[in-house]
Amino acid sequence: MSLSDPIADMLTRIRNASSAGREMLELPYSNVKNEIARILKREGYIIDYTDEGEKTERKLRLFLKYAPDGTPLLRGLRRISRPGRRRYAAVDEMPKVLNGLGIAIVSTSAGIVTDHEARRNKTGGEIFCYVW
Repeated sequence: MSLSDPIADMLTRIRNASSAGREMLELPYSNVKNEIARILKREGYIIDYTDEGEKTERKLRLFLKYAPDGTPLLRGLRRISRPGRRRYAAVDEMPKVLNGLGIAIVSTSAGIVTDHEARRNKTGGEIFCYVW
């Protein structure tokens, strides 16, 4: 199955699974999705992620994180740069999500990083999404 925007599909699946209270979700693997999952885990938005299978059957599994009262820690995900309209930001124009409480995931020449790391490395890039 061909998708025109696999990153938006990933974010929608996470949003839907989180609101439904699912502990785990599975989606098709790609290197970009794997890097986004790595950032989400490092920033504490998900418990863990794994990739399983081989070649075309490879899947990425995300294990979602919830507060003790059952509310999801991922409050929101918003796609910024889309295939129809790419959004780029220089290092001095890098956005702050909720005044620094959230993160922006940015594709830079040094790889896929958060907005904090992009500012620290003094690199701009394409803004994939906001997470809070």
